[in-house]
Formats: sequence, C-alpha cells, structure tokens
Amino acid sequence: MHKARFCTGIALLALSTGATGGCGLVTAYPERDIMVPAEPTLIDFVDPATVVGLSTRTMAMGDYTSRRYVHINYPEFADAPALNRALKAEVQRQVRVFRARTGAPARRHPELNVDWQVAAATPQALAVRLRSGEFVGDTWGNSTRTYWYDPQTGKAVGSTGLIAGKGPLERLAALVREQLKGRGPQVDWRGATSGGDRFDSLAFNGSGDLVVEFDDCQVGPCSLGRVAVAVPSAQATPLLSALGRRAQDSARARASVKAKESGAKEIGLPLPQARPPAASNRAGSVNCAAVKCVALTFEDGPGPDTGRLLDILLRNQARATFFTVGSNAAAQPGLLHRMSDEGHLVGNHSWGHMDLASQTSSKIADSLRRTQDMVSTTIGQTPTLVRPPYGTVSPALRAVAAQLGLALVTWDVDSGDCSDANSGDIADRTVRAAHPGAIILMHDIRRESVDAVPDILKRLRGKGYSFVTVPELYGSAGMQAGHLYRSGNELPSKQPLT
Repeated sequence: MHKARFCTGIALLALSTGATGGCGLVTAYPERDIMVPAEPTLIDFVDPATVVGLSTRTMAMGDYTSRRYVHINYPEFADAPALNRALKAEVQRQVRVFRARTGAPARRHPELNVDWQVAAATPQALAVRLRSGEFVGDTWGNSTRTYWYDPQTGKAVGSTGLIAGKGPLERLAALVREQLKGRGPQVDWRGATSGGDRFDSLAFNGSGDLVVEFDDCQVGPCSLGRVAVAVPSAQATPLLSALGRRAQDSARARASVKAKESGAKEIGLPLPQARPPAASNRAGSVNCAAVKCVALTFEDGPGPDTGRLLDILLRNQARATFFTVGSNAAAQPGLLHRMSDEGHLVGNHSWGHMDLASQTSSKIADSLRRTQDMVSTTIGQTPTLVRPPYGTVSPALRAVAAQLGLALVTWDVDSGDCSDANSGDIADRTVRAAHPGAIILMHDIRRESVDAVPDILKRLRGKGYSFVTVPELYGSAGMQAGHLYRSGNELPSKQPLT
C-alpha cells in the first residue's frame, strides 16, 4: 500500500492523511456558465508576466488512489512580504477547513482547487484575487477572496481595508442591496450584510467603480453562478479608505493607458498566425529503436526550482518533457522559452489543475485551450501532448483532446517525489524501476525532486540510457490525438471516445 504523499513547491502545511495514494498526477477554475451581471463587474486583471519580482508557489496533494484532491497555486512577490504571509495563511486555512469538511469520503474524490489573478499592481496598490473551487458531494462551490497590499505602509489587508470603517461599510452594503433588489426573485438581496465575510472580494474596474463579488450560495441559490455588483465610482469614493482611493485612482490610470495603447494598435494589426506543432529541436538525434531510451517528464510547474532543473539538464545534455500548468506558465514565460530553446518539449497540464475527468466538455475545452493559446503565443509552437491532472481520463476528455490535436500521456514509472522521501530515495526508486521506453513521473515544483535529477542522470546513463522527449519513444509510428500513452513499450489505448 502506498503511503499518503504531499507535494508542494515550498513547505506550507503538513497534510498527513493516513490515506492511500499520493501526489502523482496532481487552476481551469470552475467558472459558472452564467455571469450576473455583465460588463460593469468585469475586472481588468494584470498580466502576471509584467509584474517584476512575481513567482509562483504550489501546494498539491492527491492522485487517483487518494481520498482527496488538493491543488493550490498562488503568487509570491519579492517586495511584498506581508502580502505573501497573508496569502500563505489563507491557503493554509482553506486546506484545514476542506479537510475538516470532507472527513473520510466514500464516493467521488472531494477536490479543492485554488487559482489566482493579480487585480492590481502599481506603486500605489497591489492586489491578489484567490479563486477557490470546492467539490464536496455532487456539485462545485466557488468563492473569491481579494487581498490588498499597501506599498506605503508595507501592510496587507483584506478587501474591507479598502473601506474607511464600519459606518462606510454599512452604507456600502445598503448600496449593494439596492442593486440586488432588481436582479429578480432568485437573488436574496437581504444576504448582502456588512457582517461576516460578505465583502471579502472587492476590486475596481477601469472606470473606478467598486466591484463587489459574492461567493456561491451567499445571496442566492448555489446554482445561480457568479453574482457581482459594480458600485458607481461617485457613490463608492466617499466610502473609501486612503488605500482604497489610491487603488481606485491607479485602476482608472491603468485603464486610460491601456485605452491609448489599444487605439494606437487598432490599425495594422497582424492576422493571427498558425503555430506549428511543438517538437524538440533535437528530435531525431537519438534512435530509440537502436538504443535504450527513457522519457523524464516533469509536471505542475514552472516553479521556484525549474530554472535550476533546466541548468542541470543542460549541463548533462539531457532532454525532458514539461507538462506545464497554464496559470503558472503564464507568470514565467522566460522559463518556457528556455525549455523550447534547449531541446525540451512543452506539454499541456491544464490551466488550473482541476480534475478534468469530472468536468463537462465545455469546461475541459476551456482549460486546455487557454493553456494551448498561452504556450503557443509564448514559444511559437502548439503543444501536442496533454497530461490529465491526477491521471484521470473520461470519454469527454478523450473527445476534447482529439478535437484539439492532443495525445494523452500518463506514465509507468512513478519517482515517488511527492512523498516525504529525500532526493536519494527518489533517485533510488526511479533508477530501480526504469526500463527501456519508460515514461517517468516527476515534479519540478519539488526541490527534492530537482535535487535527485543529477544522480538519476548519472546512474541511468551509466546503464546505457539516453534521455529523450516522449514522442521520440514512439519513433516513426508517432502519437495519435485522443489516444492514451503510458509507456513507450505499450500500444496506446484506443478505447472509443464516446
């Protein structure tokens, strides 16, 4: 029986469960199909790749044999330690609550998935919106929390820190209730009270209106979807704290700059270009029909140690396949460029690492397409491989993968790098299980896993192995979209897609 395993980019919280399974195949975020209302409540989020000093952290637990799935991504900032502490404390709190709520599940795996967006990033204010999805029972419940950082004071606050105290918060609640009254009988406007956590996700749109977001079930039935209100800037401004006013001003200023930039680019925009299929620029240099080959695969990144891993692979002239989480990769495009330029292959691991096998076709397609688009725009090549989060595959996932030109790839050698094992244990396990044609599972969000790579490369190379990308294991036969591949020695699974 496998030990329970915990996989994280940094040490966040000990999650011993006593359950079987591990962090094998470990935000897209479960957005609802209904948006209420439309344009005024949309927030113009900041491209994380433009934020200097931003890195990503990942907490992950669970694979197809474990009782719970947990995958949490959140950002860390070089110059905002108080915000880093607040975000870390919040994700730890969410995991504790999730564990307490799920107990010992007997049916489908309960799942906690947390993704993030940068709601503001200026010298006046920095904000992160955490988007949480929780599957307990038969439905998803979604929630948001937005944390703000004041560069002038060095302090981090919850969203109510944008408001100038209890009285202004009560007046804000009254304004929100007035708007909700016109939303129809499904919306419970009385639920918009100033107490509790009703106002824990506040941000500004480009006009300076204050956007108030509610969690599922807070002001209406859980099936209603996203409910948000945009309080006009003229009404919101008198209620704001000093930080709130600076944040509002910076949102307006950023929108003005973007509008000017968009206007300047309207004429002469290039037509979208078709991106060629992703392939290693060294593909064909090794004949796996004549020599022993293995494919090292790394998933869940990029993370804090991915750059160091690329250095190790470069020094040892070894290649690997990286199954990247879209939300992580979008924040660190330079690492994707290195992967491609240095002969590795970039694959798709979904946008936010939700269990795609439990999702509808439309949500599967959205998660995979977002990652496809981000990767292809970054490196100029479109991924042809997808690793399903948690290793779970459904007929709907197979069908969508086939439509998007993606072959599904799992593994037949698990390095066990999501356990508490040290780098020596990881290397021993990997070398012992390796065989010609093996697809080896590892995680570049784990420091211990990266530490194990030099020893793995040395010992396997001493046994005559070459390190190639996954498609090279299959040679001229190639890989077919919609088919499932576990090992270079096995025929792909060709079960019907229906």
